[in-house]
Amino acid sequence: MSDPDEAGRRPGRLGVGVVGGGRVGAVLGNALRAAGHAVVGASGISEDSRERIETLLPGVPNLEVPDVVERAELVLLAVPDDALETLVSGLAETGAWQPGQLAIHTSGRFGTAVLEPARLGGAIPLAIHPAMTFTGTSLDLARLEGCTFAVTAPAPVLPIGQALVVEIGGEPVVVDEQARGLYHAALAHGANHLVVLVAQAAQALEAAGVELPGRVLAPLLSAALEQATRSADARDGVGPGAISALTGPVSRGDVGTVRRHLTELSALALESGATDVPDSYTELARGATRRALASHRIGDTAAQALLDVLDGASGESHAGRNRP
Repeated sequence: MSDPDEAGRRPGRLGVGVVGGGRVGAVLGNALRAAGHAVVGASGISEDSRERIETLLPGVPNLEVPDVVERAELVLLAVPDDALETLVSGLAETGAWQPGQLAIHTSGRFGTAVLEPARLGGAIPLAIHPAMTFTGTSLDLARLEGCTFAVTAPAPVLPIGQALVVEIGGEPVVVDEQARGLYHAALAHGANHLVVLVAQAAQALEAAGVELPGRVLAPLLSAALEQATRSADARDGVGPGAISALTGPVSRGDVGTVRRHLTELSALALESGATDVPDSYTELARGATRRALASHRIGDTAAQALLDVLDGASGESHAGRNRP
């Protein structure tokens, strides 16, 4: 029986090898396959990885990593950040990398420097990071459409990375090698800490007697997120304009409400041990105050009154540190 990938493969298509059958690798392998490339092999060790390969890449053999690399013209390295450097170097030590082979990793943290051993072996290094979270299911495929991908590569081969992103429905954005760390920190700070904030808010709502906190939070947070991300692309003279979406007591300079919030959240911390909740509220309220002041949402007097209350809540003794 003929290989379905080979049967549907168009001229100029590549043989893709997926190293790492996790949530990202299997989904991107599926997307590349849908774009006409042939997935010639994938590696998956855990039961979940093997299942994802069977589900999202049916008919693709599950191989050892060296065998995947040997078969592929495009090697997609979708492994944890901390494993990437060792993997690339280990393959180089065995002479696995081939001249002209595309070596692509999906880590947000690294640029192409981590692929230097592959480059020395003749491979073409590319770093392509999708700015989205993955479930590792077919639901992710639709979300790839319009998703931003950070592309980092040497200038002569940058168009290759951009073209691959466009082929799977993404929007390529060039990120310089030296900026990858900051780029990834920004995404992690926004997405990961948003989850923490939702968890904290949900815990407080449950303590207030709300049985379904997610249902209460969903429309409020969805609207706030939509407005903030839309405003982030606007410039107001002091930087990104996301703060223009700020509502609530800080944006009004309502010191009494902030003080009441701190009292209630401190009580919650004593009762439940959730000391991270008032700490997060205090620190983020400081940031909101400073940005509201810088964008002229509130004046100096209101900002100082808010910072004084917040400093008192955290027990800080260096009052001058937070002067606006």
